[in-house]
Amino acid sequence: MSNVSSVSEFLLLAFADTHELQLLHFALFLGIYLAALLGNGLILSAIACHHHLHTPMYFFLLNLALLDLGCISTTLPKAMANALWDTRAISYQGCAAQVFLLVFLIGAEYSLLTIMAYDRYVAICKPLHYGSLLSSRACAQMAAAAWGSGFLDAVLHTANTFSLPLCRGNAVDQFFCEIPHILRLSCSHAYLREILSLVFSVFLGFGCFVFIVLSYVEIFRAVLRMPSEQSKHKAFSTCLPHLAVVSLMVSTGMFAYLKPPSVFSPTMDLVVAFLYSVVPPALNPLIYSMRNKDLKYGVKRLFLYMLLKHQ
Repeated sequence: MSNVSSVSEFLLLAFADTHELQLLHFALFLGIYLAALLGNGLILSAIACHHHLHTPMYFFLLNLALLDLGCISTTLPKAMANALWDTRAISYQGCAAQVFLLVFLIGAEYSLLTIMAYDRYVAICKPLHYGSLLSSRACAQMAAAAWGSGFLDAVLHTANTFSLPLCRGNAVDQFFCEIPHILRLSCSHAYLREILSLVFSVFLGFGCFVFIVLSYVEIFRAVLRMPSEQSKHKAFSTCLPHLAVVSLMVSTGMFAYLKPPSVFSPTMDLVVAFLYSVVPPALNPLIYSMRNKDLKYGVKRLFLYMLLKHQ
């Protein structure tokens, strides 16, 4: 049995057999990546530069944009480089870094989305206590807890995964380093430790999901009791983007990790991984800005400031 130390690099899955098609994939990835950078960058700049957006909801949205930027920057640049240079290789250290960063950022984002559900719950169900329950100090502590939980989760999974001996080659059947695909390269029974860690993460994620669902049950009950149609519309407008982001992340993540083996195929695996690791960071800025007048106004003012500055 060859030890893990004998593996100096991994081979990622190529998107196409011909270099011409790989260049086409490079152009597609580049467009998606630039759109994600632009969208999340505009949200970060608008929130940072405009004082009327310095509220708990937008503070959490700023953190979400940072996590989205990190998430898409963990997977796409390497995939683009491999497509451009017609290679599949990623170093052992680079693979470990991808696993760590992806688990860290996705775990922190899911925790943050749970906190954002609490923010909407307090704003709609307990508006008189909003200032005390979501003070600047409380918001900073909750955001730190979200980032910290993702970091601890990433340390646990990365340490477990890369302590395993690998004896089934070094070909990872995915366009980035993903834990289930690395576990398939191991022939040691120690991989059960990582499976137990994954099960623990699934139960933790399920707990967050239940919290989000219960929060929205209370939110919808409170909204339906509102006498004014305008108040109902405003409440739904602030909740729908968050619900859409949560639904996108949970549905793609659940299908990626909880799908039955009978529906497994390399193509399906590739598409699902693309959906949960690339699509949410690219679409989240669009989802959040589509129905948010304050955010639109902040972005417009930012554009106007940049135009006037360059005149």
